[in-house]
Amino acid sequence: MGTTTRVFNFAAGPAVLPLPVLEEAQRDLVALPGVGMSILEISHRSKTFEAVIQECEANLRKLAGIPENYHVLFLQGGATMQFSMAPMNLLAAGETADYIITGSWGKKALKEAKKVGAINVAFTAEADNFSRVPKQQELKLTPNAAFVHLTSNETIHGIEFHALPDVGNVPLVVDTSSHMLSRPIDIKKYAMIYAGAQKNIGPAGCTLVILRDDMLKKAQANPAYGKLPIMLQYGQHVEDKSLHNTPPVFAIYIMKLVSRWLLDLGGLEAMEKINIRKADKVYAEIDRTGFCRGHAKKEDRSRMNVTFRLPNEALEEKFVKESKAAGLDGLKGHRSVGGLRASIYNAFPEEGVDALVAFMREFERKNG
Repeated sequence: MGTTTRVFNFAAGPAVLPLPVLEEAQRDLVALPGVGMSILEISHRSKTFEAVIQECEANLRKLAGIPENYHVLFLQGGATMQFSMAPMNLLAAGETADYIITGSWGKKALKEAKKVGAINVAFTAEADNFSRVPKQQELKLTPNAAFVHLTSNETIHGIEFHALPDVGNVPLVVDTSSHMLSRPIDIKKYAMIYAGAQKNIGPAGCTLVILRDDMLKKAQANPAYGKLPIMLQYGQHVEDKSLHNTPPVFAIYIMKLVSRWLLDLGGLEAMEKINIRKADKVYAEIDRTGFCRGHAKKEDRSRMNVTFRLPNEALEEKFVKESKAAGLDGLKGHRSVGGLRASIYNAFPEEGVDALVAFMREFERKNG
């Protein structure tokens, strides 16, 4: 295989990026037009990068309909940093935060939050092997909680909230890492959104945080706020426009290109139609005969991370080996759960989905 031959990349993250974005970055990598320096070399204080980060934010605001009373931040440390940073800023002494657990990433967020303050587990699907999201009546919410936290798409088990739970007037804090910008989003329903870029909106190294202004003010009014390390204070990043220290310049540049690509495509409504069509094709093949079995309950299946099993682990190992040889890479399930997983994010091409379905059908013919 030649060094420039591209396989179909089903990896869960870092994940596939739009080919036009990669080609533009490649073309301009040595020297940005009219600048004479690479994006990897320019100062984060330069007018050139100022234009990059401003366009990135403007594109995101347009795509997601982000109002002016929400701050858009480009931070580091991944979504994992936000597992700690969110409760450190938003959970004051004497308050309780509710956590809804539908998978491994929600569990990790819960573990970190418990180090910060009082936490109530409002729901966990662990007894059901993280195969579903809760029904409204199952939620055991705390009256006047500081916030409710959930992970809206769980990559490992392939679970997605297709509608948000009703949490009343309590602020909703959501980890949207693995499906951010895959569908229209009503930002006004959220007090805070955070998302690691490396799954659906850019390369590894940048975390998008969208924070409502009243939540920032509440955090700053907390007597403990000033004791936080400065890099863990949302207010400092707002004040410095994500430039308190050197930001992930290249990652933000790629996010700018990805957001521009999404706008050119027709925005999130157009992207959602494509994502539904892609996911439906794979799930239809999974459900066709019973040779494969999907992990998630049908109504809670993720459009981004399709998880399934074969009749035994030996067949799954054979599937991974033969699919990779056929140019379908990254189909092995997460090491913690096994099985198979096809991550088909925004940038994953539909012809790759068709290739996977054809491979699945032929594999069943030979091994079923």
